[in-house]
Amino acid sequence: MSKNKKIMFGLSLAAVAIMIMFFSTMPSAGSKEVSIEELMTKKDIYQDEYVLTQGLLKEDSIKWNADKIELKFEIFEEGKTKYLPIRYEGVKPDNFSDDVIVIVEGFLREDGVFEAEKVQTKCPSKYEGEDPNNYDAGMHKKMNENKQD
Repeated sequence: MSKNKKIMFGLSLAAVAIMIMFFSTMPSAGSKEVSIEELMTKKDIYQDEYVLTQGLLKEDSIKWNADKIELKFEIFEEGKTKYLPIRYEGVKPDNFSDDVIVIVEGFLREDGVFEAEKVQTKCPSKYEGEDPNNYDAGMHKKMNENKQD
């Protein structure tokens, strides 16, 4: 094998390795997003598969064990009565309270408990817009005048 072919072979191998690393680190490559309803009704399909789901936190279900750094809670979909039990080993998120949407990634165990490897929260009130009926045109105009000064 000539020197040029060896260099081309090495560069090709490096390019393939970089492509594999790039696609394996993409967030969407790691998990499949499913609803709680689908996850609970099709347990056989999603058991032992890494999935992402989200729901509202049932606040009275929170059990935090600081000694073990273990968090147990339940989430549900709005308007539905089925609760998905979650177990998570890690730090409890800061805004873990009522009216919080919880996003979990992990595996559904055989006993129906979701073993979360990642827990995130988002507060829906932060993303809701102001009521357009409460729009104060005078205040808005005053704010714009102050920006120009």
